[in-house]
Amino acid sequence: MKKWLLTSVLFATLTVLAACGSEEADSESGGLYADEKLVVGVTAGPHEQILEKVIELGKEEGLNIEPKVFTDYVMPNVALAEKEIDLNIFQTEPYFNAFIEDRNLDLVKSFDTVSFPMGIYSLEVKDIAELKKGAKIGLPSDPTNSGRALLLFEKAGLIELDPEKGINSTVRDIVKNNGDYEFIELDSAQIARQLEELDAAAINTNFAIEAGFVPSKDAVFIEPKDSPYVNHAAVRTEDKDDEIIQKLADLYRSEEIEKFVEETFEGSVIVSW
Repeated sequence: MKKWLLTSVLFATLTVLAACGSEEADSESGGLYADEKLVVGVTAGPHEQILEKVIELGKEEGLNIEPKVFTDYVMPNVALAEKEIDLNIFQTEPYFNAFIEDRNLDLVKSFDTVSFPMGIYSLEVKDIAELKKGAKIGLPSDPTNSGRALLLFEKAGLIELDPEKGINSTVRDIVKNNGDYEFIELDSAQIARQLEELDAAAINTNFAIEAGFVPSKDAVFIEPKDSPYVNHAAVRTEDKDDEIIQKLADLYRSEEIEKFVEETFEGSVIVSW
């Protein structure tokens, strides 16, 4: 009898230990949400505001999303590659492709989010046509945003570019400078702060809003609504099919978020779905 009881206790103990071990294994192999937390990197400004609303919706469905806010365009991808975050939302596809190729990062595009029309801003003039000859005009220094700004300047009638360069245009590809303008390349995050020293500048919408501008009202020239520069989420290649990513995508691209974006940003941020 005692032998049978001892055997039963031992069996029960081993069963419990096996179950615990199984739960640990499940946790370890449970994908991005194994620790019941999804860390999402965003840049400060509109992306951060939209994510805050997504977090609210996630809580209602029992999804725990932790934000990680960055103030530049480099660290969000580096942090993602180094597994400090699970996903990031802040960049356009041309920028993303150039960045991961340059850094040889194993990241992939996940889902489209919103677009931020780049605008030209000025404290000196109210109309782009009022810029004087020789005006100092700022633009982002990183290759992708620089090419985007130059295409915007061309659309505004300030310059003409080598037609074969497209988004890869640099200031050296300006074939006609209609006002003998001086183009000054600056860090994207710093341009709005240095606008007082410039006659005009191309500024990314998130930084413009952060500086207190309302792009749809304050820009003296802005990209059209059919701009191809849609922002998207990025993940590590190994996580691209994780089901938690699809859950986040569904939350982000919901009617509630669309309404929030339209009411909050008044046309300065455009949904892509």
